[in-house]
Amino acid sequence: MSAAAWAQTFPAKPVRLIVGFAAGGGTDTLARVISKKLVERWPHALVVENRPGADGSIATELVAKAPPDGYTLVMVSNAFTITPFQRKLGYDPVKDLSPVTQVAYIPNLLLVHPSLPVKSVKQLIALARQRPGELSFGSSGTGTSPYLAMELFKSMTGINMVHVPYKGSNPAVIDLIGGHIQLMFGAISTTIAHVKAGKIRALAVSSPRRWPAVPELPTVAESGLPGFEAATWYGVLAPAATPPEIVARLHGDMAGALNAPDVKSYVAGLGFAPVANKPEEFGQIIRNDMAKWGKLLRAIQSKQR
Repeated sequence: MSAAAWAQTFPAKPVRLIVGFAAGGGTDTLARVISKKLVERWPHALVVENRPGADGSIATELVAKAPPDGYTLVMVSNAFTITPFQRKLGYDPVKDLSPVTQVAYIPNLLLVHPSLPVKSVKQLIALARQRPGELSFGSSGTGTSPYLAMELFKSMTGINMVHVPYKGSNPAVIDLIGGHIQLMFGAISTTIAHVKAGKIRALAVSSPRRWPAVPELPTVAESGLPGFEAATWYGVLAPAATPPEIVARLHGDMAGALNAPDVKSYVAGLGFAPVANKPEEFGQIIRNDMAKWGKLLRAIQSKQR
């Protein structure tokens, strides 16, 4: 059977979507949203399997080594572009996997405790320069997206702050509310309620453009750091050498699911922006992020030697 004919009959059996994180997180939630919607389009199920560990690289390696037939996929977060610079992997993130589509995007908010006498990014930078090494920022762990967002912020401003890593974002947010740390980058979906309640102050959003949920907030880029972007994204990958016709079929069906009005509304309610871009566009985002975070992590590692 030709690849084109194969694509027309695909899927002829259930498709596995491996998630490298525990149930209930953003990656898992988005995978299950797509799975439920594809039931309406496919004669067979998209089965979500959780294989957590090593920032998603265990699941990614499983898929990188799976048969390239479209029946084993992986849902990744942007940790996919970060882990290659933190540990030795059993796969090549560029050569061993084929992008299908970026599923969703969510920015971080630059957050400070209300006691900190700043109400803008410029004021924060000025204060940090006046008090080098005195301000502390929290994150959900070294190497995570919020951590790298702040390290990028530090590198672009030349300021010196102390990192306090936590085992997850919630403990960091709790300590920010309690005043035990002074600032952090945090996902808008998990922190906006605290901002609206006045428990913490948001100075800016990390997306390239202002975010619809908080249109009054400027971007970090427009606040004096042009080019700054540090957000979390999610996407689907297939094994390398998966026939282009199959990748196109997967992309088309997943994009249709993500663009369905009920799915768009639901995903937006969770704080995400659905994306559903083309495989080549997603591939370029992966390459750009690997170049950016690789450069930053190498600089951090060289300072620690």
